[in-house]
Amino acid sequence: MSTTAFIKRILGPVQAVDADAPVLTLRYAVPADTEGLDRLAQLDSAHAPRGVVLVAEVGGEIWAAISVDDPRVVIADPFRPTGELVALLAERARQLRRPQRDRRRLPRVWPKTGWDSAAMG
Repeated sequence: MSTTAFIKRILGPVQAVDADAPVLTLRYAVPADTEGLDRLAQLDSAHAPRGVVLVAEVGGEIWAAISVDDPRVVIADPFRPTGELVALLAERARQLRRPQRDRRRLPRVWPKTGWDSAAMG
């Protein structure tokens, strides 16, 4: 079995994206989005997220939003397929909440074990 066939078998059927499909944008909310977030919150029967907020915009219209400060505060348009958008927003918010210091604790190179220097000497 070729590598391509193996990958296709694992991934399953692939759907082509239409050329005229609307554009998806994940971005920080700005003060001009307040009205749109309030409308979305009313549709979702929830409170609009406050603080640092990420929005998922499809075709120039906000479909979902999440608070970066409190990931439990999520709103989405209940009349549109937003499940995947919310999952995408939650993952991006998680990445943004991760402290910078955690990244610095990771080694930048492999720790010196001794075997590599013996081979070089």
